[in-house]
Amino acid sequence: MSILVAYFSASGVTRKEAEKLAEKLGADLYEIKPLVPYTKEDLIWWNESSRSIVEMRHPDERPPIVDDDAHIEKYDTIYLGFPIWCYVAPTIVKTFVEKYDFSNKKLILFATSGGSRWGDTAKDLRGSVDPSCIIETSTVNGR
Repeated sequence: MSILVAYFSASGVTRKEAEKLAEKLGADLYEIKPLVPYTKEDLIWWNESSRSIVEMRHPDERPPIVDDDAHIEKYDTIYLGFPIWCYVAPTIVKTFVEKYDFSNKKLILFATSGGSRWGDTAKDLRGSVDPSCIIETSTVNGR
């Protein structure tokens, strides 16, 4: 069985958890990189005009990612990690899952959070990928 741990990390917290998971599983690691990196100012959740809040207010927006090929076709199981933003995955995660075909694969979600709960995370992502492949997990407090 081939395993990939793909992750998006804006602040480095999810990156640490993804690296630990990949090492534990003997999995390959893939970073979902935004074409325009997030700054500290972009992540100020209490600032209504910060980039992260603006993106989350527009759930149909797809922030562009660096066009690296994750070679999803090589893997049976993909762990997908991200921070929880406004009780769901950041919209950039949808950019990633909509780019690849996850048919006949297990997509196992994990997330980091400083306080937000899982909320509608899996339900929200099911609209962007074959819903039957998603296996819901829970949040990890990576702090």
